[in-house]
Amino acid sequence: MSKEVSENKLTVKSFFNKLLAGTAQGTIIALIPNAVLGAILKYFADVAIIEKIIQAGLIFQLATPLIIAALIAKQFDLTPPKMMMVGGAAFVGSGVIKFNPEVKGFVAAGTGDIINIMLTAAIAVLMMIYIDNKFGSVEIIALPIVVGVGAGVLGMLAYPFVTQITVAIGNVINNFTEFQPVVMSILIACSFAMLIISPITTVGIGLAIQLNGVSAGAAAMGIAATTVVLVINSWKVNESGVTLAVTLGGMKMMMPNLFKYPIILLPILVTATISAIPVSMFNISGTPNSAGFGLVGLVGPLASLDAGLNFVLLLICWFVVPIVAGLVSKIVFEKMFKLYDSNVVFKYQG
Repeated sequence: MSKEVSENKLTVKSFFNKLLAGTAQGTIIALIPNAVLGAILKYFADVAIIEKIIQAGLIFQLATPLIIAALIAKQFDLTPPKMMMVGGAAFVGSGVIKFNPEVKGFVAAGTGDIINIMLTAAIAVLMMIYIDNKFGSVEIIALPIVVGVGAGVLGMLAYPFVTQITVAIGNVINNFTEFQPVVMSILIACSFAMLIISPITTVGIGLAIQLNGVSAGAAAMGIAATTVVLVINSWKVNESGVTLAVTLGGMKMMMPNLFKYPIILLPILVTATISAIPVSMFNISGTPNSAGFGLVGLVGPLASLDAGLNFVLLLICWFVVPIVAGLVSKIVFEKMFKLYDSNVVFKYQG
């Protein structure tokens, strides 16, 4: 195997790192267009061509499993045809398209379950590595069936169980709503601050447990805190495109950093904790739809504005407090206590 990954050179750690790197790249490519276009163009949706552009962004987002899995396969130096077979398998197993017996057809929605996308892609890649060139001249016929459909079916079978991870996390977060308002806001904000740079979908959790009111505001604020910390620490460390992508909603592209350098959670959680306090103080509210977005498309701030928060407080709570908290956290943890070097731990790993 000249270009493709050799089994004896592949360790569990290197395999997992490649899986994360491909997921990070794929997530940003798949999700950014709709996040940006949707936020900017939603105010002009009554114009026919603008409506088409918005729809195109949503349709492109449906390809998330295909894009992520193909880029995972690229990490293993698979050939282009094999990359697309891995992508197709993940697309099948992701849950982005489901058969609806009521309409007697397939319905597409969302992005699919990212954990299941990674799992299905991993299975497909391992199958590719194991099979190698064993199929010989019938490879182009046999591989799409054995790996594309085969791994896809395994992904479909795993999907109901894998999605229970999201449900379980959602149930834990839902229990936080029973606490005193300040404690509730901090716990929910910190939870979503961590989840936004993990394979778990924050939008899915917000909708699944129907976070509303202050709890939804706290969730969005946690995501906003993570965005601010990543931007502050990425500003001079990464290329401008990486920082811009994070600003526009690509926080998940920092997943490899989280797994490689968990210390990045320290400034994130401290910033989320401080940012969550005004949420309960000023009754900053949101909806199930806004809970998983944070500052992306200004969804979180606009939802709180609709809920009655005045504009001055909006600027202070959503921008001034997180930015100040993020800057102070950087100074204290990096400059004073020297717990990490942002040039290392926040350097984009994709």
